[in-house]
Amino acid sequence: MKKKWPFVLVGILLLAGIVGSLLVLRRPDTNMVEIVQDGEVLYRLDLAQAEDQLIEVEYNGRVNTIEIKDHQIHMLAAQCPDNTCVHMGWLNSSAPIVCLPNRLVIQFAGEDALDAATG
Repeated sequence: MKKKWPFVLVGILLLAGIVGSLLVLRRPDTNMVEIVQDGEVLYRLDLAQAEDQLIEVEYNGRVNTIEIKDHQIHMLAAQCPDNTCVHMGWLNSSAPIVCLPNRLVIQFAGEDALDAATG
């Protein structure tokens, strides 16, 4: 009986990790999206009503191009060293699209509880 507890503990931790991942990666119940730079909301859009468009946001001479197409949003292009934000794809979960060098975040509205907690 003593040798079974490590397997039970690992199973519980694995199950908790799976449940936690599903909660973080699920799509929020809102279509409202915010484009935030340096903590300031630049745009607040309802994807259900938004028309296809390109939005350019500048920071210190560098430009990020955000595309809204078919009621979805993603970072189309970015003038930053690694382009990680471009490779994140379409915003489809509560995990935001972030461009750290240009201090730009695309997130579903109301999903900034982590930022509020960390300051």
